[in-house]
Amino acid sequence: MDFRYPKNEKLKSKKTIDSLFSKGKSVSKYPLRLVFAPLETETDKLKFGVSVSKKHFKNAVDRNYYKRVLRECYRLNKHIIHENLSKKYAILFFYQTKERLTYSEINEKTILLFEKWVKFIGEEN
Repeated sequence: MDFRYPKNEKLKSKKTIDSLFSKGKSVSKYPLRLVFAPLETETDKLKFGVSVSKKHFKNAVDRNYYKRVLRECYRLNKHIIHENLSKKYAILFFYQTKERLTYSEINEKTILLFEKWVKFIGEEN
């Protein structure tokens, strides 16, 4: 399995991000949330982005730390998603609590969330 997080997997399009918030569906596993929507025009199988609330973490240093942790958890566990995808998706990954969880706790929750999402996608199709 390829554990890279290349530039072409990063979600950067404002139009795509806006469509995620307007038309996207959501799956949660506290304290993480995954918002997703199918992609029509992109050539890559998956576009992925992360977000940490400014409301919960006032200092940019803290927000950036949790964004790095979320990206790393995605990078190491993306095989769960890639093995089970049939369509192209845009995904936004949120950290939604004031609690300061450790990397290992976030990683466990990420695995559970990805498995829950794959199951949800399978039932949807």
